[in-house]
Amino acid sequence: MSTTDTPHIGSTLDSLLEEDGLLAESHAVAIKRTLAWQVGRIMTEENLSKTEMARRMGTSRAALNRLLDPENPSVTLLTMDRVAAVLGKRLKVELVDEVA
Repeated sequence: MSTTDTPHIGSTLDSLLEEDGLLAESHAVAIKRTLAWQVGRIMTEENLSKTEMARRMGTSRAALNRLLDPENPSVTLLTMDRVAAVLGKRLKVELVDEVA
């Protein structure tokens, strides 16, 4: 019997994280990492310093550093919308069906 003939054994990573009560947190961290990466990339492309970005947002550099910290999932939609506007972007949030 080849390895392609054997059925998968065990559960998915999502089901394991769900069993451990970590699924929602891991999704939040993944989303935050992506947003922080996108904001950082755009700031670099536009040669926009953290000081200037914070000034345009009307916030402190410390608050901007928290926003750019991929390990800190705490960010409000209002803050992300403000970031998007400062960068000439639009924030898009949507609910999608679970993948079976």
